[in-house]
Amino acid sequence: MEDESSDSSTFQKILDLLYAAGFLHTTDSDAPPSEKVIAGLSRCIAAITDHGKTLDIEESLELVGCPHPLHLSHVKDLDADALFPVIQWLMSHLPQNQEHRASEVSHAENIIEEHECRTSIEALGGNLDELNQQKMNVVKQLTTLQDRISNEGADSAAQKLISLMTSLKDLDKQENYFRFNRNSKHSELQADISELERQITNYSDNKNLSDGLHNSFSELVEKVDLMKKQLAARLRNIVAVRRQIDDLPCQSEVIQYECRLSELYAQIQGKHRQTHKYYATYNALLEIKELMLKETSLLNSIISQFQEAFSSTDGRIKLVHSMEGIVKGSQQKLERVRVGLQEEERIRNDLKGRYAGAIGEQKRCYSLSKAFQAQCSKKDSENWPQEK
Repeated sequence: MEDESSDSSTFQKILDLLYAAGFLHTTDSDAPPSEKVIAGLSRCIAAITDHGKTLDIEESLELVGCPHPLHLSHVKDLDADALFPVIQWLMSHLPQNQEHRASEVSHAENIIEEHECRTSIEALGGNLDELNQQKMNVVKQLTTLQDRISNEGADSAAQKLISLMTSLKDLDKQENYFRFNRNSKHSELQADISELERQITNYSDNKNLSDGLHNSFSELVEKVDLMKKQLAARLRNIVAVRRQIDDLPCQSEVIQYECRLSELYAQIQGKHRQTHKYYATYNALLEIKELMLKETSLLNSIISQFQEAFSSTDGRIKLVHSMEGIVKGSQQKLERVRVGLQEEERIRNDLKGRYAGAIGEQKRCYSLSKAFQAQCSKKDSENWPQEK
């Protein structure tokens, strides 16, 4: 009796272990005990091995490396002494395997989630960069357009053109409204005419009807004349606005004006340089003439006074002093000419430096332009096969 009670308690422990591990379901409660044990063992072994083939319990236990022998007869006979160590060994190896699988699944899910997050972040970053680039392009275009309008001095003309276009639209709306009212008024007048014709047909001998028709006709004629005057006034306003719009130059005319002004400016600059050159030549020749006249006058004075001056001592002294004064004046004149020459040389050197800097800048711009054209050609050659 004691052996049977111990076997039943051991068997109950086996079932409790299988229930606790989740390898026995509530649907197995009505099954025989041996089938419960077989089902629990099969599910437990399958959870450990993840083997796709269907094997016997003995082969499966050998496959998982169970050190305790177990035969199918032990299960059918419910041999608790043979079943319990096998169940314990399986339970001891089960959590480690499940944790390992769970960690692998969790790690894979984390990697997938991280990849998706990175992809989303990169996509959002690309969209943000594209939006920022578009915003910068729009701002740059607006700034360029504003600078161009300010530089060309077309701000006032543009404002005037906008106001005139607004006035023209208003006048067009008024004209359309007037035409609509005219059509409705025409319909009303046609209805009145039909009514009057009906009355004339019914009351052809009535004198009051004739007077009423005459008065109505006079009023209608006055209204028509008034409307004609209003229409003529509005048409004059429309024509005046259109003439003002036509007086404003269009884009092609502005470009032609700009080209003509550039050509005129170039001609004026050339004429100015030529005139400046002529004046400089004239001033130089005039100065040379004055110097030659002074030199001639000096030589004539020396020749005429030389014999008389050397006839006496005082005359010689006066002649010497006079010559010294002439030499001193000539030296002062020469010094002024040297100062002017140095100033002109300084200006010339400054212009040479500026010219050399401009030439260097032109070369740099030319090299940059060539490099830009080369890059554009390279991009076009790279994109051409893709488009083709």
